Amino acid sequence: MSRRIVIAYWLIPAEPACSFFQGLINELAQQYNAPAFEPHVTVFVGGNRIGGVRRALSQVALEAEPTNMKTLGIDQSDEFIKTLFVQFAPNRRLRRINETIRDAAKDSSRYDLKPHLSLLYKTVPAATRRDLAASIGVPHSDVSFDALKAVRCVSPTQTRADVEAWHILASGKLSE
Repeated sequence: MSRRIVIAYWLIPAEPACSFFQGLINELAQQYNAPAFEPHVTVFVGGNRIGGVRRALSQVALEAEPTNMKTLGIDQSDEFIKTLFVQFAPNRRLRRINETIRDAAKDSSRYDLKPHLSLLYKTVPAATRRDLAASIGVPHSDVSFDALKAVRCVSPTQTRADVEAWHILASGKLSE
């Protein structure tokens, strides 16, 4: 599989959910010797043209309000970036943010929007993943997201080194 440098656009959860998820991510990272990372939901991944980043963030900040997403539960997979994650229900506002970023960044990439917030990036046995998913409860049935970040990363992200090499290019708040 070929790998390339891309720009990922993340929605960042508002407080108190952000602190809850960061604490859980940090705890799991320590327990499983895995990378710690900022809690986020990826809303678009595209090319690596820096010129479109500020335009995309500015456009989303103008058009988008803080976004609420309904949690559907904790799930797991054998995919590195979805080892353990919170699944969210897609909604119209989220799809609009995805379209706004794609249009403003002038990027025709098709990103399969399946909103989730990863909790662990680590290759672990299926039984361990299932046990973890069953043992974690999310105290929020709806999570608000109030910030957006553009991050340079390698795609697909497959290793701890890939995660640790992420570089935030720009960030902004969603307008109220």
